Amino acid sequence: MMGKAVAAVMALLLISVAGAKGMAQARSAMELRCQCIETHSKFIHPKFIQNVNLTPSGPHCKDVEVIATLKDGREVCLDPTAPWVKLIIKAILDK
Repeated sequence: MMGKAVAAVMALLLISVAGAKGMAQARSAMELRCQCIETHSKFIHPKFIQNVNLTPSGPHCKDVEVIATLKDGREVCLDPTAPWVKLIIKAILDK
């Protein structure tokens, strides 16, 4: 009986990870690792973006990470090589 419960919990965790395309992991649990599993490269209109966090590469993660907080509260990992994301990064660095 306990094995079935563990299997059900594991299945739910796998399903939730599979559905998190482009989403950022919770920061509290993973501070010393990359936050982004996958990145989102399709354009997001700036009116839907509340905040953008730029994390340079370092010992915690080999990749530059760009995490946008949307106005609905979701966090989305953006592809730092996408042209529109590069414009956002440039605007942040110019400030």
